[in-house]
Amino acid sequence: MYAAERHQLLAQRARRDGRVDVGDVAAELGVAPETIRRDLGVLERQGVVRRVYGGAVAVERLDFEPEVAQRDQTNAAEKDAIARAALDLVPDRGSILLDAGTTTSRLATLLPADRELTVITNSIPVASILATRPGITLHILGGRVRGTTLAAVEAWTLHALDGLLVDVAFLGANGFSAEHGCTTPDMAESAVKAAVVAAARKRVLLADHSKYGTDQLSRFARLAEIDVLVTDSGIDAGAVAELEEAGPEVVLA
Repeated sequence: MYAAERHQLLAQRARRDGRVDVGDVAAELGVAPETIRRDLGVLERQGVVRRVYGGAVAVERLDFEPEVAQRDQTNAAEKDAIARAALDLVPDRGSILLDAGTTTSRLATLLPADRELTVITNSIPVASILATRPGITLHILGGRVRGTTLAAVEAWTLHALDGLLVDVAFLGANGFSAEHGCTTPDMAESAVKAAVVAAARKRVLLADHSKYGTDQLSRFARLAEIDVLVTDSGIDAGAVAELEEAGPEVVLA
């Protein structure tokens, strides 16, 4: 396959899937990973993709947020494993804050009925999961609900968070990296996530490996502000060392 043909294939793959993985494409085409990296460098200079750890993402997809149902199906097994690992960080009693996200929703389904927990959330799906759960005292934060993520945002949400101090906050993110911290495409949602970080004694980020290096528009926390990162074993060992050096304990599910 000629270089121009590879470039076209990589551009199409990035636009279709949102991301290109160097190792997967190199194996598929029977070329060295360095060849694919050079190809992605060409496409980056053309403004087609932005290179990230392990591959590249389509430029037009950087600020794109899939709907909840679509995100819930992406890396579902990894998200399930992360939620199970995060359960060990839930206190026997006390208060927790569950941020909006498909992985935090999975954690909500796993919360045991034999613990006395006060749960605060800005997520409609999380609230619906926990509304009738025994042992749970549920508080839902008000605000404008974003249709994309079903999360409450803006002034009402921020005002409520300003008066809180919870034991543990579990957060989601669209991207994370040692250099740029925890990021999300929407600034209103980013402001709420930052307020969640400020309202918690302990902060736990739940994010699967595909989000590593996929930095988004708005940062809501530096990694030094995160106590524990729970991700899956698909993340590279070198990335784990880099992330731990930036601050958080890294737990591999």
